[in-house]
Parts: sequence; C-alpha cells; structure tokens
Amino acid sequence: MSMAQAIERFVPDGSTVALGVALEPLIPFAAGHEIIRQQRRNLELVGPISDSLFDQLIGAGCVRRVTAAWVGNVSEGLAHCYRRACEQEVPRALEVRDHSNFSISLALWAAAWNVPSLPTRTLLGSDILRTNPDLSTVDDLVEVKAVRPDVAIVHVQRADELGRAHAWGPLGISEEAGLAAGRIVISCEELVDASVTLSDPNRILFPETKVAAVVHEPGCAHPSPVQGFFKRDHAFHRDYADRSRTVEGFDAWLREWVLDVPDRGEYLKRVDAEALRIKQHRPSVPSDFGYE
Repeated sequence: MSMAQAIERFVPDGSTVALGVALEPLIPFAAGHEIIRQQRRNLELVGPISDSLFDQLIGAGCVRRVTAAWVGNVSEGLAHCYRRACEQEVPRALEVRDHSNFSISLALWAAAWNVPSLPTRTLLGSDILRTNPDLSTVDDLVEVKAVRPDVAIVHVQRADELGRAHAWGPLGISEEAGLAAGRIVISCEELVDASVTLSDPNRILFPETKVAAVVHEPGCAHPSPVQGFFKRDHAFHRDYADRSRTVEGFDAWLREWVLDVPDRGEYLKRVDAEALRIKQHRPSVPSDFGYE
C-alpha cells in the first residue's frame, strides 16, 4: 500500500492521530505531508515531542486540538505556526491539552490496558493541571485520563508485509501509542520477508492484528534521524525554523516541500540524502533462540 492510500483510507477528517511517538527519531514526516496534501481537517494530534511535524500540520490548517508534551523544532526552539495558532488563531483556533512526556505515556497506557485512567504524583504542583481537563487531583494523586487515538502512524527500520515490525534506538512511547490506538499504520525503511522478523521475535513492536497498513517508504522520517540509516538533517530544520517565522514564509516552504511534491520519492530527490546516510554501521550480536 502507498502512503497516499494509507492516509486516504485510515485518516479521515476528525481523526485522533498519534504521530512522532519515538520522541526525536523515527518521526513519520512523509505521512504528515500526505495528510496535508489530502487536506485533512479537524484532527487531534497526540504525541510527546513531535519535532516540527506538528507545527507543519498546524500551519496547514489540519489541526483542531493538540494533546502533547511539547510542540517545537527541537534544536531550533520555538514552533512558529503553533504559536500563531494559540495567540492569533492563525490559520485557525487551536485547543491545547498539555501533558508531560510521562503523563502522555500514562494516558496511552491507560487506553492500551482499557482502564479509564492511571495515577501519578509527578504533575502535582505544576501548571499543567490548570489547563488540561483530562487531568484531575484525587487524594494527593493525579488521575491521567486515557487517550485513545483512532490511528497511530509509526516509522520503523524494517517490517514484513503482515505488520511485524522491528525498531531499535530510542523508541519513546511507540509501544504504548500503538497498543492504545484503534489501528496502526507502519512505514518502514526496509520491507523484509517474515523469516527476518520472526528470527528475532522479541523485537517485534506490535501484534500484527492491530496493523491496518504497511507502507514501504524509505526516507519517511527525514529530516529526523533513523538509527542505522540516516542522521538528523540539522540544516533542514534550521531552514524551516527561519522560514516559518512568518505566514508568508511558511506558505512558501509548504508549497516547495509538500504541496508541489507528489510523493516521498520526489521529495528525496530534492535533498542530499546520500550525505545523511549512516557510514559507520554497528550491527548488534545475533541472538540465539534455540531451546532444544
């Protein structure tokens, strides 16, 4: 299935979508760009730290609510489209439900375990409790209400066609997001035979019964890093941060890098992908799963 087909089928208007759940790496920018091209509207975005992907979706007018720990541009700081939406309702008003990185994880685990909420003490004394109606204080505990995304879109290093996915490096809250969501769309650098994924069953990230689509999309996560494949493209992030400071600059960037680009293959022709590829590979030692 192509990315365009996956977004058309599994991300309708009004969806709650978990994106960028591995923190800084493995952010599925290709999926976000396809959401923008298909002009999805009234989405709720769920995640911890999305780098600039949430900002791009907000600037494109796709988002009504953000449930997240932080929206920004990591190395470059402030997310300008996010700030315009919050302060000026440009391009539209934005509802924000603040979390910490830990509490958004708890919210997703609650959904994954099919319980209404999970308790924590970590948010006591914080201003987050004043603004998020999904958080309540009971007997010196904070009850974190379950967050159930309609779909989680997760990028991984490799997967087979049935959705058995292998990912490594920092994974953030990928597991809880996938288990909490109604369905999962996986994009991968490599589409491999089932014998590869089943040779290392402990690494399989999700039950394949929850995977609705597998998209072979090399370079999906650019400009974020993918362990073993690509380095982070700091210059690309810097350019986006500079140009998105104004509405006009963002609109020009969006036209150049998303709206006038039909797919990820064409996108990668416009960046120096080879310069970003990992040159020093460090494979892990094989595991022995013998038992007789």
